[in-house]
Amino acid sequence: MSENLFITQAEQSALIIVDVQERLAAAMPDGVRDRVVTQLQTLLAAAKTLSVPVIVTEQYPKGLGHTDKRLIPYLAETTPVIVKTSFSSAKADGFLSSLEILQRKSIILTGMETHICILQTALELQQQGYQVFVVEDAVSSRSKSNQYNALQRLRQAGVIITTVESVIFEWLADASHPEFKALAKLIA
Repeated sequence: MSENLFITQAEQSALIIVDVQERLAAAMPDGVRDRVVTQLQTLLAAAKTLSVPVIVTEQYPKGLGHTDKRLIPYLAETTPVIVKTSFSSAKADGFLSSLEILQRKSIILTGMETHICILQTALELQQQGYQVFVVEDAVSSRSKSNQYNALQRLRQAGVIITTVESVIFEWLADASHPEFKALAKLIA
């Protein structure tokens, strides 16, 4: 049976957290910022449980601050943090080499902002041959119209738009998975 490229598998996935930084997060609409952080905490907990590797990027941390402190407890000490000025993470020094080391084909893309860094990163990674999944409830833009436009463009380009819950259940694949009960509690 051939692999279904439209369903992500834990053993083929890498989770990328793009630019969820103190000052950038503060610019997101009320409610959106906290929703994204909560969704990322859930996804990071699932990734840890299922041994899905994580890469974090920070866009110009001197100006935008570092990764949101609420995410730090969910990151391993060995999680690569790629500092960048390019909007596409794929163009940042060390990003593609960090990704290649992982030998994962499915990229689970989350973070800020959807119409800038998420969009450009997704399209670059897709062009590099990766299967890209953008997690709609774990990305954000300052404006709804930019968010909507970016998600539409990504869909049209063949990027898979998904949700945190869908990703977790795809990673589990079966209710008999030994971690099913523990992870189901995360999204209950």
